[in-house]
Amino acid sequence: MSAAEQPSRRTLLAAAVTAAVAAGAGPVLGAGGAVAVGRGGPARPIDHRSWTTFTDWRAGEARGTRAVAGVRPGLVIAEAAGTTDYTDPHTGTTARWEYATWTSPVHRLSVPATEVIASWNARTPAGTWLQTELQGTYTDGTATPWYVMGRWAAGDQDIKRTSVDGQSDGRSSIWTDTFAIDDAASGLRLASYRLRLTLYRRPGLTATPTVWRIGAMGSDVPDRFTVPASTPGVTRELAVPRYSQEIHKGQYPEYDNGGEAWCSPTSSQMIIEYWGGRLTPEQLAWVDPSYADPQVCHAARYTYDHQYGGCGNWPFNAAYAATFPHLQGVVTRLASLTELETLIAAGIPAITSQSFLKTELTGAGYGTSGHLMTVIGFTADGDVIANDPASPSDAAVRRVYLRREFENIWLRTKRYNASGKVVSGTGGVCYLYFPARPTPRQRAALAAVGVR
Repeated sequence: MSAAEQPSRRTLLAAAVTAAVAAGAGPVLGAGGAVAVGRGGPARPIDHRSWTTFTDWRAGEARGTRAVAGVRPGLVIAEAAGTTDYTDPHTGTTARWEYATWTSPVHRLSVPATEVIASWNARTPAGTWLQTELQGTYTDGTATPWYVMGRWAAGDQDIKRTSVDGQSDGRSSIWTDTFAIDDAASGLRLASYRLRLTLYRRPGLTATPTVWRIGAMGSDVPDRFTVPASTPGVTRELAVPRYSQEIHKGQYPEYDNGGEAWCSPTSSQMIIEYWGGRLTPEQLAWVDPSYADPQVCHAARYTYDHQYGGCGNWPFNAAYAATFPHLQGVVTRLASLTELETLIAAGIPAITSQSFLKTELTGAGYGTSGHLMTVIGFTADGDVIANDPASPSDAAVRRVYLRREFENIWLRTKRYNASGKVVSGTGGVCYLYFPARPTPRQRAALAAVGVR
């Protein structure tokens, strides 16, 4: 998103519940790396479920797909279940595709949800792509339709990756990448869901998409303008590369007006490179050689959502990260700044989504209706160390933000904009990118925040 204080291009979602959350200690990593979970705290209002193992893939309903074993188990096309014509709404081109499907078992949410965000990790060779859908059951026992959560390819030559607007049954709607209950105050929630993958390839090809992870985060985050203050617990700074989105102003305006709106892909590229992900000269050959940090331009192109008209589609960013060897990515929510400390202590940075007035975050120098930045550590005083791409140069990207200010603008679900109108906050949304084979310490930290 742009750092300017203006209406977000993402339709702002209404926050969910009327009850307030009590303060409680979250999980932290002890000195030896073991996870300690706070006692007596409230139930975590977030449920993240992913399918990643060979057993997971075998448990679903397959129509033409099969599970493949190995170091990184996945799902592929075994044989076509049928053929269909797809007219790309962004090119007008109609092409025939053969397809196969996989439907997950029903997942009953531990906390009935007002919002659900799906994410996936896959490889789509030339001539292939995939679609992710969600269908759920409300707490009154009725069902949602099948909602498209994304049509995605790693490249942009076969289809234009896209979200799908206009999906609603009058009780819930899809806003770009997020399922949301239309009237959370009614008490209606989503009790359970299942996901469906449709894998496509051109007829006659033997190439197939390979999906390694599919999952969703459901949440029922309380309606709140402020959150309880947390106690500092970790002092550590991770060596994450620093990239500015602002030095790309005017570059490739076809990808959402160039660099000023590229906070999401810029943040993604920082963490991808922290984990060792690198683009080859051949992959970057399309970028104007006079541009600095061409990998940021590349990230913008390959996260761009042609319906949304921007690079801020959350699952598309996680999917882009997972196109790099040995990386995986998810979209989730964290319940507290303490949970973020748990990840930093294990060496896992996070990309956080927040909105705020210029006066609400000391040292930022701007206000925003939606912005992504990378949290890389905490000072001895507990303040947040962030690589903020809304900076005039790469050298200026590292910032230190006051702990109390940062946790409130990130975790709240309601705020006042510059006009005094009540608008939404993201309620702790973040992207997490981490190794396909995490260390035991990393695995414990991820499990402590609900990601497995």
